[in-house]
Amino acid sequence: MADITCSELKERKNNNEALNIIDVRETYEYEAVNMGAINIPLGLLPHKLDEIASFKNVELIIHCKSGRRSDNAKKFLEQQGFTNVRNLLGGIDEYSVTV
Repeated sequence: MADITCSELKERKNNNEALNIIDVRETYEYEAVNMGAINIPLGLLPHKLDEIASFKNVELIIHCKSGRRSDNAKKFLEQQGFTNVRNLLGGIDEYSVTV
């Protein structure tokens, strides 16, 4: 699945769409600033697959600080059979400054 831009995500959030978003940053990063996503640090993701199994065949947006960790998470989840995973390009850093 194609990645998602910060502009597209903001537009969809502004339209009150129901979105499935996972933040793969560390807990301390999430606590400093977040967009209300589910926080599952990248290192814990393999151990939390049962918790997110309901997202296996629906759109799932993954983000981190810059987009690198979330790209790795996207690839991992796709290998685990998740069919519609999208990485937030630029991560929360870009999302925070996108108008």
